Amino acid sequence: MIRITERIALDEDELHEDFIRSSGAGGQNVNKVETAVQLRFDVAHSPNLPEGVRARLMRLAGRRLTKEGVLVLTAQRFRTQERNRADALERLCEMVREAAVPPPPPRRPTRPTLGSKKRRLEGKRIRGDVKAMRGRVEGE
Repeated sequence: MIRITERIALDEDELHEDFIRSSGAGGQNVNKVETAVQLRFDVAHSPNLPEGVRARLMRLAGRRLTKEGVLVLTAQRFRTQERNRADALERLCEMVREAAVPPPPPRRPTRPTLGSKKRRLEGKRIRGDVKAMRGRVEGE
C-alpha cells in the first residue's frame, strides 16, 4: 500500500508501469535504453478513492486522463529507470494529495458597514478639497 494521506492509500496493484524510450538528446543511450516510465492509474474504478477525491482528481488530471478514466503520467526527466519510476509515483501522490484537499466554502456576500461608508465619503471629500485648492491664484 502506498500511503497518500491518513485516510487515503493506494494499492500497488492499481498502478501499471510501462517502460518506453525517452525522447530528446542523449546520444546512443537514449536510442537503445528504455528509461522513460509511463505510469497508469485507473482513477474511475479505484476502490481506494473517496467519491469527492475521485471527481477532483479527474478534473485536475485534464488531458492526462483517458476516456476510460485512466490517468497516464510520463516521467523521463532522469537518465535512470529507477529515478523516473520514483518521479512518476511522487507526481501521482502529489496529484492525489491536491485532490484530497476539499474546496473552500463559498463566500457569503456581505454589505459594507455604515462606518466604512462614512469613512470612505469623508476621505473623498478631503481629497476633493485638496484638489479644489490647486490652481487658484489670488488677486486675478
